[in-house]
Amino acid sequence: MNIKLTEHSKGGGCGCKISPAILSEILAAHNVGAKTNVKNLLVGNDSRDDAAVYQLDEKTAMISTTDFFMPIVDDAFAFGQIAAANAISDVYAMGGKPIFALAVLGWPLATLPASEAAKVMEGARKTCTEAGIVIAGGHSIDSQDPIFGLVVNGLVAIENLKRNDTAKEGDVLILTKPLGVGIMATAQKRKVLAEEDLNFLVKQLTTINKAGEALGKIKQVHAMTDVTGFGLLGHLTEMMEGSNLSASIQYNKLPIIPAVRNYIAQKTIPGATARNWSSCSAGVHFGAGIDEAEATVLLPDPQTNGGLLIAVATSSLKEVQTILQDLGIEYTSPIGECIAAKEKRIYID
Repeated sequence: MNIKLTEHSKGGGCGCKISPAILSEILAAHNVGAKTNVKNLLVGNDSRDDAAVYQLDEKTAMISTTDFFMPIVDDAFAFGQIAAANAISDVYAMGGKPIFALAVLGWPLATLPASEAAKVMEGARKTCTEAGIVIAGGHSIDSQDPIFGLVVNGLVAIENLKRNDTAKEGDVLILTKPLGVGIMATAQKRKVLAEEDLNFLVKQLTTINKAGEALGKIKQVHAMTDVTGFGLLGHLTEMMEGSNLSASIQYNKLPIIPAVRNYIAQKTIPGATARNWSSCSAGVHFGAGIDEAEATVLLPDPQTNGGLLIAVATSSLKEVQTILQDLGIEYTSPIGECIAAKEKRIYID
């Protein structure tokens, strides 16, 4: 039986995320954004960061995060790999080292065999082994849609902790993976994605962001996050708002999946793209000559296990690029810089 997981869910990957505007409405009742007075909680609800961070002793903190979603690819083993890589990424984005994970599984047993869920778990274990951790437990339910993800715990030296709201004026910005995942995944769901493009997509989606652990040790890396469901514009907006800065981005420097424009032409645009754009558009300015029709579907495109967005002082740029290149990362050129706060948060030229 040739089972295609994406036919059994209404969404896929980080495109399942609730839009930033609606999420703000949901969390408003819980006073999210207010400073938390919990002793030893270094990062909590007072910022929109990638994970919670709790101080264990004078030198060390624990990072805790969870991420789960519906299938972004048809193959169950690959889905498990991708979901695990995406969840682990939040620990790396804080400069930390993952230590163990718990599985979160929802499976529609009436429509999909348990053997497919076993393949999902097998794929997740492969990714966890690559990250040097084990799946130590978890929880499962019978659900209407297939859902999988991990709770991941990690450790970080407090002096190496990276946040998404501590960028500094003059920092250059690097994005370590190309954009277009949501568009390509939608093309697959609509059965128009070429096989060679699917292979590229799966390779990118299953590549872990292990560089974040090494980048945590560089003092002049002032801020870091991973680009996921809110797209580049959403996560860059969070970084600039939290840091009280603006960003100047060079459109022609952005890494883009080579084939993605073919699928933009076929209008394989995920529904989350419009929601993302609506949430951040007021803070974005396009310069003359930018193809806004393309930019407004590519820049808010929801990424799954997207690249690390790094704000680093120019004095440490070469050191960061060397670390990335040694890990086989191709995308190391700056895409822009952090500038003093202006009327808009993001300027694209």
